[in-house]
Amino acid sequence: MAEGGDNGSPKSSPLTPYEEALEALSSLITKRTRVGDVNMEERFSVLFQYLKARKLFMLELEEAISNMKIIHVAGTKGKGSTCTFTESILRNCGFRNGLFTSPHLIDIRERFRLDGVEICEEKFLAYFWWCYDRLKEKTDDSVPMPTFFHFLALLAFKIFSEEQVDVCIMEVGLGGKYDATNVMQAPIVCGITSLGYDHMEILGNTLGEIAGEKAGIFKHRIPAFTVTQPDEAMNVLKDKASQLNVPLQVTAPLDVKLLSGLKLGLEGQHQYVNAGLAVALCSTWMNINGHLEETHLKQIQHTLPEQFVKGLATASLQGRAQIVRDEHINNEISNELFFFLDGAHSPESMEACARWFSLAIRDHNLTLFSQKPDPSKFSNEVVKTHGGEAQKSAQILLFNCMSVRDPQILLPHLMKTCADHGVYFKKALFVPGLSLYHKVGSHALTPTDSNIDLSWQFTLQKVWENLMQGNKGKNNGVASEDLTGMEMSVSNCEHSAVFSSLPLVINWLRDRVQQNKSTRFQVLVTGSIHLVGDVLKLIKK
Repeated sequence: MAEGGDNGSPKSSPLTPYEEALEALSSLITKRTRVGDVNMEERFSVLFQYLKARKLFMLELEEAISNMKIIHVAGTKGKGSTCTFTESILRNCGFRNGLFTSPHLIDIRERFRLDGVEICEEKFLAYFWWCYDRLKEKTDDSVPMPTFFHFLALLAFKIFSEEQVDVCIMEVGLGGKYDATNVMQAPIVCGITSLGYDHMEILGNTLGEIAGEKAGIFKHRIPAFTVTQPDEAMNVLKDKASQLNVPLQVTAPLDVKLLSGLKLGLEGQHQYVNAGLAVALCSTWMNINGHLEETHLKQIQHTLPEQFVKGLATASLQGRAQIVRDEHINNEISNELFFFLDGAHSPESMEACARWFSLAIRDHNLTLFSQKPDPSKFSNEVVKTHGGEAQKSAQILLFNCMSVRDPQILLPHLMKTCADHGVYFKKALFVPGLSLYHKVGSHALTPTDSNIDLSWQFTLQKVWENLMQGNKGKNNGVASEDLTGMEMSVSNCEHSAVFSSLPLVINWLRDRVQQNKSTRFQVLVTGSIHLVGDVLKLIKK
């Protein structure tokens, strides 16, 4: 198979069996567009044809899905974190679980987790080809092959049914009503995380419209939980719940005292909101399935079981408030390069990201330098290393976002929140994404291309420069420093630069570390979960 297939046709670079599966999966990715002539309702209705056992169709998953004990989670912000907390809690309670999330950062198998671990390559291949080959054989013009995400959701149901998990935690990909995960008819409990403005070209231009799409996961009489929402969104959620006789409850953020002195496994103050929702989902799921008595269910609001605390404290999720040291930097030099990774891409999550980064670098510098800096100027504080050599830290922003998002909203939220905490970036770097949107796997990386369209990156740079000009005199006296080596960039301005590829940015940063022995570089990577994934691919090689 690795030599080019049964027909003997030569291939320029032989593929492994796993790469062959990723090639087949890539063929299901439609032309990438956020808006278009796609009828989401019509496409969603076709999903039920793939599940059928009668006639020629197809995957025979109807009964399996109906027997699953599913927790279904939608929302704008925090649904991945909420699902992660939920999975960790129930796993620590002794339940075998399956977790389906999106997107992945490095490997497609991250989307399918069994007992907290991404599915192994052998099982993935077996389940993938079972679904793919059967669909390829049975589909036709009237019922075509499913699209990329639809296929992944179907694959998740197949994996979790065959693996006989006790609980299946499904994160909605986009919206709710017409999301592929919503083919389930009877989940055990549903959750709606914080709502905000995102994917408006698909979900609507108001919070009410967006809430209506998310509430599409509500099912008749199935209990549901949400967090505190803006009135416009909450009113829609309550109305939708009333129409379906859904007992909808609003959860409070988790009280830190319930953690018995431990910290949440996911960083950021906003995670207490997600943790509170996860506790409600888990306790309700356990109660309905006979694993938690009603009296104990009520006590959980005041005292968390030890397994719940351990689950919350040990939860982990790549690309969300994650700090990674660049291992390529020579350990013999005293300064280092750290990447602070967060896939924030909405105004609210950008603020949360900025708060996390600002506090994280203070704690980071306290740990690294073992000396307390002035909290009003800690982002540029000169301190002493253990050897007595003067050292300082410098913050750099590495940013990209999709063109459907508004940098005139995102970047001011980021800049102001950081500034409120005394953090000012030496330079903002703008770069196109590395991954191709029509491919997955190791072949899904673009080569360095000097002819790549950088018009969007120039737009981002212009927004940043205008913001910096407007904020002159408000930056606590921190002057912009021109960092050397800018010949590697295609556009260098006073406060920012545009690079044509991510590898060039990483190389430039590594050069700066080598040439600035007294500076420790801390790079905030945000604006796109795909950019975060691309950075992880490069620095973890």
